[in-house]
Amino acid sequence: MNHIDIHPSSIAIRTTLYGIAVSLVLIFVKGISGYLGHSYALIADATESGADILSSGLLWLGLRIAMKEPDEEHPYGHGKAEPLAAIAVSLFLIGAATWIAYHSINFIGTPHALPKSFTLWILLIVIAIKETMFRYVLSVGNKINSQAVKADAHHHRSDAITSIAAFIGISIALIGGKGYEGADDWAALVASALIFYNAIVILKPALSEIMDKAPSNEIVEKVKDIAAVFCQVIERLPIRINDKKQLVC
Repeated sequence: MNHIDIHPSSIAIRTTLYGIAVSLVLIFVKGISGYLGHSYALIADATESGADILSSGLLWLGLRIAMKEPDEEHPYGHGKAEPLAAIAVSLFLIGAATWIAYHSINFIGTPHALPKSFTLWILLIVIAIKETMFRYVLSVGNKINSQAVKADAHHHRSDAITSIAAFIGISIALIGGKGYEGADDWAALVASALIFYNAIVILKPALSEIMDKAPSNEIVEKVKDIAAVFCQVIERLPIRINDKKQLVC
């Protein structure tokens, strides 16, 4: 069975469930590793994965609603649930970024032990997994043209970015030694800014879809060109209407 035989929301739901399963495993791996390895950046990374799970749960709910058939109260269907879910994902990203930034600033000025070197290997594995998830989920989102699924893909990319920042911060702390412990916390702060940026990137197209923003001039011109070609073909064909032959476009 290929994607054509399956409802787009069903494909999106399946992809979302994969993401939830992966994030659930990673939140425990990163959280425990960050605690044992004295790395706040890794703990912040685990927090971002927790936000992944919550936002993916909202996305799953939105997609389930979007699958419903039109009814008396919703004659045009429930498709708007998808961009609403994308908005929810972006808001969770903003919340996670704010939480990470607040705690990073607090930890920067607090003396603490250097992170352990094994945390770097954990982060390399996490980065590979999350980047793979990003590419997979984004490809599905593009195939079914779903803003919500694309938003979920960027959530995986945000997690990968957080892990890259944590990797750099921990590396600096380990190379610099005593006195460079704060590099780990600065990495978490930089990651929070990148997560916030990704949230805005997700939010803008979702809001445009909710507000029924007009298509760009480029799209309008393409539609006009296609319509003009169609009309040229139709004008050459005699069409009988009410027993009279007329040329119509």
